[in-house]
Amino acid sequence: MENLNKVTKITMLFWIMKIVATTLGETLGDYLSMTLNLGYFVGILITFLFFTLVLANQLRAKKFIPTSYWLVIIATTTLGTEISDFLDRSLQLGYAVGSCFLLMSLVLVLFLWFKKYSSLAVYPIFDTTKELYYWIAILFSNSLGTAFGDFLSDVLGFSYLTGALVTASIIVFVLLLHYCTKINEILLFWIAFIFTRPFGATFGDFLTKPIAKGGLNLGTLNASLTALFLMACLILFSHWQLKKIQK
Repeated sequence: MENLNKVTKITMLFWIMKIVATTLGETLGDYLSMTLNLGYFVGILITFLFFTLVLANQLRAKKFIPTSYWLVIIATTTLGTEISDFLDRSLQLGYAVGSCFLLMSLVLVLFLWFKKYSSLAVYPIFDTTKELYYWIAILFSNSLGTAFGDFLSDVLGFSYLTGALVTASIIVFVLLLHYCTKINEILLFWIAFIFTRPFGATFGDFLTKPIAKGGLNLGTLNASLTALFLMACLILFSHWQLKKIQK
């Protein structure tokens, strides 16, 4: 049955790859909507098409394939960036209202998931319907995380580096709760999963924004290419690790 599983185990490598993927999602999303000046709505259309294609490929797979899996993660982080920015800026809902909408959407998906399967366990996953719940929840959590990251910088006035440190501190706190308390592991997973998104988002902004605004001014394209290179290396390592385990 293990060979039929469709998703990755939750290890330290998973969290490292998740953070790199979210950084890529932030910089690539901003590259499409801002640098290329396509706007958030067109950005949503492009990233939704990409998300649909890679998700269909992932759902067709009969077992866990690192490249297929992580392409969907990247797609959810990029699409999540566009969704969050569209709600907050194009529709002018603001970060508080936009975040509440995304939070309620995430809670609804998790409620329906739990109602059907009596569990929110994220590993292993064999069933296609359960996997769809998994990916929809990930999409909403990444969108919600983007909104929170923007809230830290645009509303609270934190610098991008400070915002990244704040969210990193929250992640470390959740990690301590995991090892030092008996709080439900699945609850802690989703909290950590949500907050790795604003960490990646604020760190991505730190890389791309002008020096005058507290960034490194690498530009969205250069930052995206750098994150893409790192992600490709990590995916190759994941493939190597998986083959080593299967031998």
